[in-house]
Amino acid sequence: MAITQVMLVDDHDVVRTGLRGLLKIEPDLEVIGEASNGLEAIEALRDLKPDVVLMDVAMPVMNGLEATRIISKKYPDCLVLALTAHEDKEYFFEMLAAGAKGYITKQAASEELISAIRSVAAGHVYLQPALARWLLEDYQRIVERENRNAVSTVTPEELAVLSEREREVLELIADGLSTPAIAKRLDLSPNTISRHRERIMKKLNLHSITELVKFALRTGLINMG
Repeated sequence: MAITQVMLVDDHDVVRTGLRGLLKIEPDLEVIGEASNGLEAIEALRDLKPDVVLMDVAMPVMNGLEATRIISKKYPDCLVLALTAHEDKEYFFEMLAAGAKGYITKQAASEELISAIRSVAAGHVYLQPALARWLLEDYQRIVERENRNAVSTVTPEELAVLSEREREVLELIADGLSTPAIAKRLDLSPNTISRHRERIMKKLNLHSITELVKFALRTGLINMG
């Protein structure tokens, strides 16, 4: 059984103690480090290499937002799951933009938190269902605005330039799966998935994962409902 190593980052001792106790009873989860702010977390990561960093957002010295930006750049293999008391749309979008792979509130059930950690560790993006509506609403506004303004240079008909495998990879990217997770799903190597992604972006004249997701939404490859 693979063990997912977790680091806890929260400025409240009682919260970290509760989380440590919760994860201790899960045979596939192991807490290997703790920090009380973002700066301590980054310093600890020089030696620790956790699979998942459970990150509070509002902390002294360095908050979770800034820490997540740095971790995403310096330690891309350490996946950040935001765990916050703030059910706030601004925090939600900022943490995702900073590189967090998931977002869940401290009011969530313990079973949901465990599921979120496992999901992020497996290479998926986890969004608490009660909050995921914000992302869907945001994409709906983007799509509606682009349709009204007709600013997109890519049409659904251009899907014809993609091979069946490339469409499959594009759909999984748009669903939030990481390159390793897609590789495992399709029984291919991560390098092969990366090459598929590069060809897709070149064929469609797209330049970021965000543009790929928008394209997949617009063409119906994924359904916001």
